[in-house]
Amino acid sequence: MKIDDLLARIPLKRFQDPAPVVNVLPLTGVIGRMGPLRGGLSLAGLAGQIEAAFKPRRLKAVALAINSPGGSPVQSSLIAGRIRALADEKEVPVFAFAEDVAASGGYWLACAADEIFVDPSSVVGSIGVISSGFGLDEWIKQHGVSRRLYTAGERKAILDPFKPEDAEEVKKLDSVLETLHENFKAHVKARRGERLKGEEADLFSGEFWTGTEAVTLGLADGIGDLRSVMRARYGDKVKLRRVGDRKGWVRRKLNLGPVTDPAAWTGAMLDAVEERALWQRYGR
Repeated sequence: MKIDDLLARIPLKRFQDPAPVVNVLPLTGVIGRMGPLRGGLSLAGLAGQIEAAFKPRRLKAVALAINSPGGSPVQSSLIAGRIRALADEKEVPVFAFAEDVAASGGYWLACAADEIFVDPSSVVGSIGVISSGFGLDEWIKQHGVSRRLYTAGERKAILDPFKPEDAEEVKKLDSVLETLHENFKAHVKARRGERLKGEEADLFSGEFWTGTEAVTLGLADGIGDLRSVMRARYGDKVKLRRVGDRKGWVRRKLNLGPVTDPAAWTGAMLDAVEERALWQRYGR
C-alpha cells in the first residue's frame, strides 16, 4: 500500500481539531470554616481545585457552578480573588452559573466571573452584611447564674451575650459591618460596572431576588444552565470536565470516625443549626 493511501485513512482531523474543554468548578455550601465535622468553602480547601481548573492546554473557559447562601466575607473575597488572578494570568474567560442560591457571599463568588447566568427560580443577591447573636443576661439572672469573666484589655469582652447590651459596643459593631458592606459593594461595582441597573439603595439593601429579576437588575447576564450555555458558546462537542479534590474521599473517611469530645459534638450541632439558618433565609 502506498504511503499516500495509508495517510488518507488516518483521521487526522481528530488531532487537528480537538474538542474544546470547559472546566467546571463546583462551589457548593456555606463559605467559611464550619467546624471539625462539617466542611465549608475556604481558599485553603479550594486552592488546589482552583489551580487545576485553569491548567489544561485546550481550555476555553472555566465555569463556576455556584450553590451557596454565603458565609465568611473574608473567604468569599479570598476565593474570588484567586479565581480572578488566575483568569487574568491565563487569559481564560470565567462564567458563573447560579443553581438554587447565589446570595450574599455566594453572589460575591459569582461576581468573580465575566458573565453570570441563572435559573429563573434561582435566589440571587443579598448584597449586605449580617451579624446575629443572643442576649442572655436576663436569663442567667432568672436562673441564679453568676457570670465570671476576666480579661486583659478593657475592650476585650465587648458584645458579650451574658451582659446587658452597651450602646458604644453596638456602635463599634455597626462600624465594622458598614466597612464590610462597603467592600462588598465595591466588589460588585467593579465586576458588574455599567451592567447594574436600578438605584444603589435598592441593589445594595441586602434584598434578594429571583433569577429573572436579577437579570432585569443587571445582577446577572442571562437565563441559562451550564451545559446549554457552554454548548451554545463553544459548540456541541465541548467537553465539560468537573474539577474535584482527589483526596476528598480519603478526607471524608478520616472525618467519619467517632468523636468522643462532647465539645466537638456541641460545636458541630451549633454549626449545623447556623448552616441551616443560612439556607432557610432564602427558602431552601
